[in-house]
Amino acid sequence: MGVKVGVLALQGDVAEHIAAFREALAERPGSSVAAVRRAEDLTDLDALAIPGGESTTISRLIEKNGLYEPLAEFGGGVFATCAGMVLVSDRVDDPRIRPLSRIPMHVARNAFGRQVDSREAMLEVAGLAEPFRAIFIRAPVATDVGPDVEVLARITEGIVAVRSGRHMAFAFHPELGGDLRLHRMFLEGIGV
Repeated sequence: MGVKVGVLALQGDVAEHIAAFREALAERPGSSVAAVRRAEDLTDLDALAIPGGESTTISRLIEKNGLYEPLAEFGGGVFATCAGMVLVSDRVDDPRIRPLSRIPMHVARNAFGRQVDSREAMLEVAGLAEPFRAIFIRAPVATDVGPDVEVLARITEGIVAVRSGRHMAFAFHPELGGDLRLHRMFLEGIGV
């Protein structure tokens, strides 16, 4: 049975997410990956990726395009990276962002500082046998999570990977670098 994944395509690294999910789904006949720009694009999706980008801009565009309620009520799994992690939280340190409240956690934007403070790290992630090369770009961190949220990885600055039911969120960019283990873990976790 094919899996239908959407990628929120308002701003950010949309093309990279589409390419990564297409590759992760290559061995699943009938699967598809499509850009999501309107509420009707969410119809019949099994999962949705919310990419990195600029979280205040994406939040504003979600409101402008009438997507807040459809995204907050989306029934499939959500795969959120960087700015996406900020958006799926239920508490954010920036009043300009209206979080979607998909994962009970508090997120601090730009926890690493300026763009020049971005970096890569080999990260131990629960559920992976080998470390994952994590690319942090003006990354957020979760400072605390709800009792039913599984922390998959943390670094000195805070929590950088979580799973909550069928949702996963990462402070880094797993769509960059060609390692699809987290995409496959997510797809297994949504039960399709």
